[in-house]
Amino acid sequence: MTYAIEANDLHKTFGGEVRALDGVSFAVEEGTIFGLLGPNGAGKTTAVRILTTIIAPDAGSGRVLGYDVVDQADRVRALIGLAGQYAAVDENLTGRENLTMVGRLNHLPHRVVSQRGTELLEQFGLSDAGDRPLKTYSGGMRRRLDVAAALVARPKVLFLDEPTTGLDPQSRVDLWAMIDQLVDEGTSVLLTTQYLEEADTLARELAVVDHGRVIAEGTPSQLKSDLGATVLDVGLADADVAIQAAAILDSVGAKSPTVVGTVVELQVDDGPRVTMEVLRLLDQHGLVPTTFRLREPSLDDVFLAITGKKTEADGDGPAGAPADGTRRRRRAPAGVGTTSDGGGR
Repeated sequence: MTYAIEANDLHKTFGGEVRALDGVSFAVEEGTIFGLLGPNGAGKTTAVRILTTIIAPDAGSGRVLGYDVVDQADRVRALIGLAGQYAAVDENLTGRENLTMVGRLNHLPHRVVSQRGTELLEQFGLSDAGDRPLKTYSGGMRRRLDVAAALVARPKVLFLDEPTTGLDPQSRVDLWAMIDQLVDEGTSVLLTTQYLEEADTLARELAVVDHGRVIAEGTPSQLKSDLGATVLDVGLADADVAIQAAAILDSVGAKSPTVVGTVVELQVDDGPRVTMEVLRLLDQHGLVPTTFRLREPSLDDVFLAITGKKTEADGDGPAGAPADGTRRRRRAPAGVGTTSDGGGR
C-alpha cells in the first residue's frame, strides 16, 4: 500500500545535544487528515521539516506518495504544499500578488497563475480583499491566504504546521471548514497542532508526540475510550482544598485523581455511582464542592493520562505559562496523580 506520507524511525539532533526526534514513525492514508498532536518542543515541526525536504534526518526515512524525501526530494517538492506556523507571505504585496508570486515560483504558466489566484481568493473568502496590501489584513485573513498560497500548485499532499496558531475562535473554525473541504476534494493532509479540540474535530487518525517520540496513536475515539466512560470534575474553593480532596478521593476513580488548579479530575467507569460516593466522602470531611461536572473524556484527558501534563491548548501567554494563566498543576500527597506545568519546552 502506498501511503500519502510515511515517517519511519526518524531521528534528528541539533547542536549535538538537543534531540528533537527520537525514532518517530507514523503513516498517513491518502485522502485523510492525520493529526500530529503535542506541546511546544515535542518535535512536530522538525518532523514536518524533514518530510517536506527542508532538512535531512540523522537516521530513518520519510516518503511522500512513495518518493523518498531525501533521495527524491525534487519529486516530493512537486507534490506537496506547506503552510507553516507563521505566514510565508509578503505583507507589502496584495493578496493576489502573493498568490501570483507563488505560482511563478512553481513555474506555472501565467494564464494558469491568474486563474488559480482568482479561484483561491474566492474559495477562501478573500475576493473583496484580493487587491489590498496584505498589511491591511487581519490575522485570520493572513492565515487563510497562507493556506491558499500552499494550494496554488494543486498539491496532492498538504502539510499544515499549527495553521491556526494565534487565530480567534471563529477564524479557527472557518479554517477548519476549509481544510475539511480540501480533503473532500482528494487532498491528503498532515496537521500538526497543540489544540486538542482541533485534533479531535479534524483528524481521522492521530499520533501523540512528546520529547521526540510517538507515545500514543489511533483514532481520537480509540484514545479516549482507553480512559473509561466518563471524567468527573470537582471544583473546590482553592488549590489547597483541592489537594486535600484529591487525597480523600484517591480510591474512588479508575485511576488516582489529578489536581488541576482548584479542580480535582477523576476518571470513572460508573459515573452516577461514583458521583454519589464522591459527594458522600466530601461531606464526611466537611468539604463542599463549588462546581461538579460529569463529562465525556477529551483528548486533553488522553494527553494528561499519558504524559502527566496537559498541552498548552489555547494558551496565548509566554512559554512556560499555564494555558489560561492560572491553572498550574499542584503537588498532591503520595498516591494522588500530579502534573507539572506543560509549557514551553
